[in-house]
Amino acid sequence: MDINLQKLEALLAAVDTGSITAAGEKLSYSQSGVSRMIGDLEREWGVNLLERDKRGVRLTSDGERLIPRVRAVCQEYARLMTEVDDLHGLRTGKIRIGTFSSIATHYLPDILRAFRRDYPGMEYELLLGDYTEIEDWIRTGRVDLGFLRLPTDPQFSTRKILQDELMAILPEGHSLAEKQRVPASALCDEPFMLLEKGARAEVSNVFEREGLKPNVVFTTWDDYAVLSMVESGLGLSILPSLILQRIDYHVAIRGLEEPAYRDIGVAWKGGEDTPLAVERFLSYLHE
Repeated sequence: MDINLQKLEALLAAVDTGSITAAGEKLSYSQSGVSRMIGDLEREWGVNLLERDKRGVRLTSDGERLIPRVRAVCQEYARLMTEVDDLHGLRTGKIRIGTFSSIATHYLPDILRAFRRDYPGMEYELLLGDYTEIEDWIRTGRVDLGFLRLPTDPQFSTRKILQDELMAILPEGHSLAEKQRVPASALCDEPFMLLEKGARAEVSNVFEREGLKPNVVFTTWDDYAVLSMVESGLGLSILPSLILQRIDYHVAIRGLEEPAYRDIGVAWKGGEDTPLAVERFLSYLHE
């Protein structure tokens, strides 16, 4: 890679990780090497790009203004390399994927196995986040594609991959476990463990559509924390079915009396400049 592109990649890595040390680890450079390259850019451009303190690094106002251009240059270089790779049969390359834990655990492994069989030289970077974070990563180009609840930003290209039913989660032996399907109103009578983060409130919507308000005592985006607390008898919850595959927690799982679902899909920026490796990967995704 041209030395100036290496400097831009070092700057991006420091911004994305929030740390000079982590950027060095990501790019296989020394900490001093990353600092030197970013310092070279600051001297060449005559601006301060990063503020540094004990907590790490963050962009200055000048850096905030320039970083979209820096990211665009690096993305164009990656697209060029993807085209070159295609001339050689897609022997190498990297696909960056934004996802959440249940998709990473229960959906992606089979897809990656099939894709690696046909393109063994490809590399993958998985970033775990919530829906809002993944949307932002797609928007800014931090990832090539992301798995999200649909609908999402209308500017994205999307493809639905599954419909995931939301299920009531109860301690074993709970009186409601005697029912095949549980009314949402019954889940409001006891402490409720809410799986939620950010603005995409799929579980809260279950109650809002019926004009109900659960007794929320704990909110988290960690589905396994919710399962552990329900197992311990600390309350009730609602979780998507995808999370509940192959779990070792001793809980009762029941459908809701008024069934509720979340539509899960993959999203990407789309357009003519979608990297060929990403287009090939998308063709492996199935509903």
